[in-house]
Amino acid sequence: MKALTILWKFSRPHTIIGSIISIFTLYTIVSRQQGNEDLLLLTIAIIIGITCNVFIVGINQIADVGIDRINKPMLPIPAGVLSVDEAKLIVGASLLICLGLALFLSPYLFAIILLATTIGWAYSMPPFYLKQHHITAALAITTVRGLLLNAGGFLVFNYLMNNSIEMPLNIKILTLFVIIFTVVISWFKDLPDIKGDAQYHIQTFAILYSPKAALIMGHVLVGGAYLFTIYIKYLNYVLSAIPTFETKVLLYGHMVLLVLFVFNAFSIKLHDHSSVQKFYKRFWWFFFAEYLVYLIAYSF
Repeated sequence: MKALTILWKFSRPHTIIGSIISIFTLYTIVSRQQGNEDLLLLTIAIIIGITCNVFIVGINQIADVGIDRINKPMLPIPAGVLSVDEAKLIVGASLLICLGLALFLSPYLFAIILLATTIGWAYSMPPFYLKQHHITAALAITTVRGLLLNAGGFLVFNYLMNNSIEMPLNIKILTLFVIIFTVVISWFKDLPDIKGDAQYHIQTFAILYSPKAALIMGHVLVGGAYLFTIYIKYLNYVLSAIPTFETKVLLYGHMVLLVLFVFNAFSIKLHDHSSVQKFYKRFWWFFFAEYLVYLIAYSF
């Protein structure tokens, strides 16, 4: 149990949960199109998502031991409960599993996972060290979560299950939302880590322009993404003689999320490190909720 607890903390659970929810939601949307189900495909896809995620967050922790001793001393490596060599074994095994299973399912999925893990490695490791500047960091995170996992994952599911590479409008809207959201994740994740990032010369948005600027810009972008989605769904609603359940859920669901998002925006106290950490954790709940709204819309 102790080993599992260490592995769970090492895997950065909020990112694992995000990957599982997104994969399950995309699978559900695809499976409802033709009424096809393939639980083996779903199971393998989730394992690939988890192990790919562990590789990316793991390689980051291996590279950032010094920074994490300042910013995240509770993580397994800086806490002394997991050695760097043990972490390398976990990361290496995760890489082999995700690439091997992806190749088993589809050469297209293998290409997606290979690119995702390569970007994940380049994000944390020299000579690229994409995380060193907020622009390259945002591009890396957005490419992996927004394009490869979301759009790429849907296309692979749709091709394997329905022999189609068509991408419906709702998936395009979801992909755009996730792209915007992950850009803001790349800014907000650095808010609790300013001390260590500054010491190691990481040029985050919050350091270059101030935490307040990061918060304002982030909320404007995500708020705009909510309003755009609501606008599109509202048009669908008023132009339909009988609005579908899917349209109603996506319209009203995003309205509720926008209200909660605005309330959450005023909950943070920038001078309180604990408040900043709690704010960032809650921010991830909106990422989960975005997929859950689509999951509910397509499940009934």
